[in-house]
Amino acid sequence: MATKKLTVVISQSQSRNPAKRQLEESIVTELILDPEIDASLVPHLYDMSWDHSGNLFLRSIRGDLVVLSWLYPRAARWILDRDGVRGHEGQTLIDDPDDVDDEEEIPEELEDRGSEGNASADIPDRKIYCVDLRADTDPKVFLAEIRRIASESAVHTVELMDWIQGNPDSTRLERYLHPERLMSGDTSDTEPQTADSSEAGPEPAKRRWYPVIDYSRCTNCMECIDFCLFGVYGADQADRILVEQQDNCKKGCPACSRVCPENAIIFPQHKTPAISGADGEVASIKIDLSKLFGGNTGESPLEMAVKERDTELVADGREAVGATVGMPKRQSNRDQKPRDELDDLMDGLDSLEF
Repeated sequence: MATKKLTVVISQSQSRNPAKRQLEESIVTELILDPEIDASLVPHLYDMSWDHSGNLFLRSIRGDLVVLSWLYPRAARWILDRDGVRGHEGQTLIDDPDDVDDEEEIPEELEDRGSEGNASADIPDRKIYCVDLRADTDPKVFLAEIRRIASESAVHTVELMDWIQGNPDSTRLERYLHPERLMSGDTSDTEPQTADSSEAGPEPAKRRWYPVIDYSRCTNCMECIDFCLFGVYGADQADRILVEQQDNCKKGCPACSRVCPENAIIFPQHKTPAISGADGEVASIKIDLSKLFGGNTGESPLEMAVKERDTELVADGREAVGATVGMPKRQSNRDQKPRDELDDLMDGLDSLEF
């Protein structure tokens, strides 16, 4: 087993915002010159299919990995996990942007909760560091953190697949500077193909919308599969919840994330931080529901979810079902949670004499 340099992957923004492109370009150009680091570029993590060449590359990496993307670190980590890129969570010194829970203390009873939770059992003995490029506009901040990680990491790996090698060369940088070629699926003369690759090249990355499950929080309660009426969720052979038919998900609808009691369902492209992956809620301790879920209309998350689901049902040519189907239920086998308004309501009903 050979010693290998730290691998850093920059996941490109979905947009062509000049400021974002400049930040990406500044970081990758500097990293190319660093002999201690292997740097590569891939399209946006959320948009790549399982068999996209970017994911094939990510799955080929065996050592410690730093991934810079335009996503909350929690969202990026579980997108990678879904795509088979797994490792132990690496801690970074760069704060999450717009962290809605930065002033709240985590209760002692939650501090020792395992970070892997209900995650896949076979986790490689390496670390994956996820960094949000929205955290700062200065490339030096990210470069300093990458070099800190490189200096502290003992990275060991096997040789990478033949179709991609070491530091980005001039053609790889050229591909970055002209991303329209990658996004259109044209990778001719820029990236060698594997022996079993089709002549047409990899599937182009395109905008997507689907839920991502944070298995460190998920308790497998199955509330999501009961609530979603579009066949998005399923279960694996071990009866663990999973996103089975992601293309069935209705674009823009985050309803299932609102009913998840552990805030374990992430929609990385949603405008609300708690839904898109910010660490604003820990194991059902809802700090401020209106702040977390953007509810400024007085509606509860459940009421909003029901309304969103009905909207999609009607748009799909089906009948609205309101709060009659798949409502979250009390689970007797779960740990006791802090009292909420529903507890008070149930106690009030119990005290009435009929």
